Amino acid sequence: MQEPDLSDLKAFIAVTQARGFRHAASTRGVSASSLSEAIRRLEQQLGVRLLNRTTRSVTPTEAGQRLFERLAPAFSEIATALDAVNLFRESPTGTLRLNVPSIAAREILPALLTRFLAAHPGITVDVGTNDTFIDILAAGYDAGIRYDERLERDMIAVPIGPRVQRFVAAAAPSYLTARGTPQHPRELVDHACIGHRFDSGVLAVWEFHRGEEMVRIEPNGPLIASLIELQRGAAIDGLGIVYTFDEFLRPAIESGKLVPILDDWWQSFSGPFLYYPSRSHMPGPLRAFVDFILDRFPAPTKNFRP
Repeated sequence: MQEPDLSDLKAFIAVTQARGFRHAASTRGVSASSLSEAIRRLEQQLGVRLLNRTTRSVTPTEAGQRLFERLAPAFSEIATALDAVNLFRESPTGTLRLNVPSIAAREILPALLTRFLAAHPGITVDVGTNDTFIDILAAGYDAGIRYDERLERDMIAVPIGPRVQRFVAAAAPSYLTARGTPQHPRELVDHACIGHRFDSGVLAVWEFHRGEEMVRIEPNGPLIASLIELQRGAAIDGLGIVYTFDEFLRPAIESGKLVPILDDWWQSFSGPFLYYPSRSHMPGPLRAFVDFILDRFPAPTKNFRP
């Protein structure tokens, strides 16, 4: 039997972890067809089917699961051994894979990554954007960015970005002239509200707080979208009221294209965290990024391990 190529074995691990060719391909920066060919070649060499493929999912066979359970720790040890060389460099090299929500990709990471990569020219940062919660380890990421309530309990988390954020409600002057300005969140049931749908398919509920009072509104209006630029543009054009991150709406508010409403009810919440698994050896690129973040957002690190 011909000895399998190590790259084919790595492809098998990636597809098994991701439970799919497309997700694994995006994580590894290769095409799904190349991964499929690697798996076909590996199965042919071993003489056994390793993965069950359907149009909806990819799962390991019994043979595939046994192979994965032995290979994954071995390749992890190899990666750890190779990364140990970074200790002897002035600046580490390698790839840092991050999974972040769209708000972080647009408003937080650009300025940080520009400075980080200038300080560490040997590091490549591979950013995946996802607004739903995923298992970052299973998906092949080193770390992620999420908000406090969505962090896994066995993760280490350090603050990144603004420590307090808020949602802002606003509408175009033309809309408010035509429909009136609501004075209480409950009045929104009689207004056109532009809804946000998460990648999971769930429609976001609007929450408003004032003192001890909280009001929850299910937005009802002519538009529901996952893309914030579409929501903002529709609001500017007078289609309805939008309620989302202050950072997204602030330029339009300052220019007068949108008018803030219900400002004493806006929801404030704690800012995001960079989170990563607790382990004895942290890859060099991740260690460098964590140190870089701690220098800019000095605050106690959270350990969510129960």
